[in-house]
Amino acid sequence: MSMARTLRKLVLGVILDLDGTLLNTDGIVNDILKVHLVKYGKQWDARNAHRIAGKTPLEAAAAVVEDYELPMSPDVFLAEITPTFSEQWCNIKAQPGANRLINHLRGHGVPMALASNSPLENVETKIFYHQGWKESFSAIIGGDEVTNGKPSPDIFLEAARRLNIDPSSCLVIEDSLPGITAGKAAGMNVVAVPSIPKHSHLYTSADEVINSLLDLQLEKWSLPAFQDWVEGTLPINPWHIGGPVIKGFGRGSKVLGIPTANISTEGYLDLLSEHPSGVYHGWAGLPTRGVFKMVMSIGWNPYFNNAEKTIEPWLLHDFTEDFYGQFSIS
Repeated sequence: MSMARTLRKLVLGVILDLDGTLLNTDGIVNDILKVHLVKYGKQWDARNAHRIAGKTPLEAAAAVVEDYELPMSPDVFLAEITPTFSEQWCNIKAQPGANRLINHLRGHGVPMALASNSPLENVETKIFYHQGWKESFSAIIGGDEVTNGKPSPDIFLEAARRLNIDPSSCLVIEDSLPGITAGKAAGMNVVAVPSIPKHSHLYTSADEVINSLLDLQLEKWSLPAFQDWVEGTLPINPWHIGGPVIKGFGRGSKVLGIPTANISTEGYLDLLSEHPSGVYHGWAGLPTRGVFKMVMSIGWNPYFNNAEKTIEPWLLHDFTEDFYGQFSIS
């Protein structure tokens, strides 16, 4: 869904979720659950991450205990994993576009609230590691401050109350289905930024679904527009990745008729998690052939139910023969 539905009312304030929306929590969640489930002879499947996304910590723990038939109560499992999570909060990175969005709204005087299903103490600790975030929000609400967490609308209604803005004039930005359900139940406009790959078709109740915060067009919601786009392209800070060219899967480049290359993601999964799926422009270098302009796609292969992103560059050059080996992208 690329266009927002007809606006009902001017947006006067923005309410943001934290985990999965502003913070890239998924990678750390996956790593921690892998470690803890191994203790019980179980293997965490990241493709089931949607079962816990957007839930309160206790609800998420209950889902894991049920799905993996763990020999304990949700309370005991939550108590077991919480210290490990607390140790990792300082390592959670901002989602692509999160700092850009917060700084932009703050710079234009748009009131913002942070509304998370996590306890308030956890929320404040997480944002402590991100400069300027705490002072950017006029209100910060934790799940332990309301009677019912998401998907109940309670937390968003409380955020609107603290902002002193009518709920219908609020824009909610959320990554999870419980959060989207809560925002719509509160009578608010909702933009979905799904954090779980290949589940965007489930977010139809949102007013708009976007790939990442970098794709957010605030002017659709009568808010000040970003001014950093150049002819339909968003400049980003340069980043680099390299590795061996491997034989691909699914639609081969020869079938497509274009010089595409599949790059091994081994050792780069953390780096890829910092960049949204989409199309990138840059340069690709081959040690024995030179440097070429390229367009690169990052995302999930549509032919396989893979949990990790893949990289496929398209070199803007006519090659007379196949090539494999080292590859460098900037």
